[in-house]
Amino acid sequence: MLIEEVRNHLNNVIIPFWKSIHDDVYGGYYGYVNYDLKINEKAVKGCILNSRILWFFSNAYKLLKDESLLKEANHAYTFLKEHCIDKINGGVYWSLNYDGTVYDNTKHTYNQAFAVYALSSYYEISKKTEAIELAWSIYDVIEDNCLDINGYKEAFNIKFEPVNNDKLSENGIIAEKTMNTLLHVFEAYTELYRVTEEEKIKNRLRFMLDIFMEKIYNPEKLRQDVFFDKDWNSLIDLQSYGHDIETAWLLDRGLEVLNDVAYTKRVKPIISNLTQIVYERAYVRHSLLNECENGVDNTSRIWWVQAEAIVGFLNGYQNDMKKKEYMEAVISIWNFIKQFLVDKRKNSEWFWEVNEDGNPTSKKPIVEPWKCPYHNGRMCLEIIRRNIDAA
Repeated sequence: MLIEEVRNHLNNVIIPFWKSIHDDVYGGYYGYVNYDLKINEKAVKGCILNSRILWFFSNAYKLLKDESLLKEANHAYTFLKEHCIDKINGGVYWSLNYDGTVYDNTKHTYNQAFAVYALSSYYEISKKTEAIELAWSIYDVIEDNCLDINGYKEAFNIKFEPVNNDKLSENGIIAEKTMNTLLHVFEAYTELYRVTEEEKIKNRLRFMLDIFMEKIYNPEKLRQDVFFDKDWNSLIDLQSYGHDIETAWLLDRGLEVLNDVAYTKRVKPIISNLTQIVYERAYVRHSLLNECENGVDNTSRIWWVQAEAIVGFLNGYQNDMKKKEYMEAVISIWNFIKQFLVDKRKNSEWFWEVNEDGNPTSKKPIVEPWKCPYHNGRMCLEIIRRNIDAA
């Protein structure tokens, strides 16, 4: 059964692996494990990676009630609080040296959002007032420094003066605003509102939903655009299949928490369209393609894209149980993950990517600043939490 298999995978593969890179000397978690499973104990530690690990262990503890998971969450929280936060200028650094000193002092809205996301979840399980106070302080940093009349600016130096947004731009362009960053600010604020029920966040969630509906969602192509200038003019013909299916279910989660009938009525059709179009265009050979640029598909099977596809199609099935093909896709993608993406070597977890034949030819690292337990761990947690099973 799906839930039993996923629970076993979570308990026997994902959780043990991420516990194994716990750094007892300098705090946090080691920042790099190469394809050959060699840990680089002196690698840079990404603050996004640490926030995502904090989020993961907090939510794993909430669901599984294993005290060892609370211990890991406490460890990640201590590192974030003591090292990732700029105590002079506010906000979260981009990355640290292995010993917790600052490596890259860039301040990025994306990074601030993941800290809010993680701290909100950690507060829920720990009830530490200082954790939610820290979350609120970063929320204020975002609202005071990153907000403009059109949305959220993204890349800044240590004093929150704008710089080029190279860290969240890809495909040969530099974008001033991105769908990806806005999605994760929305995700973070959804979690902050869920655990605090603070009314002022509701207007920020509505503000971002308006942007998704009016600027990011492309009604002609039934997809999201990805990279934009400061006024939300699209810069490239690109569909990110993984982000579209992730957006579908994260917007749905936001609507559930926001509980605004008018916004639910307006956004639900977009959620349905994104799910359906990704299924039609990108679900190929029991797995999800990566992206499509200028009409040409990238056929790599990326670890996080497969994880988000499972949650997105599961969410689509729960919204409309006549869509049995979505549940069939969930099972097929899970079987693809088990066969090809899960690294069967001892003391590993998932490959970063495999080609369309299922081979990990790129040999990308198992851990680096973007490779984390946030996507695949969250997939497991969502399947268990939603309690929808299939043989």
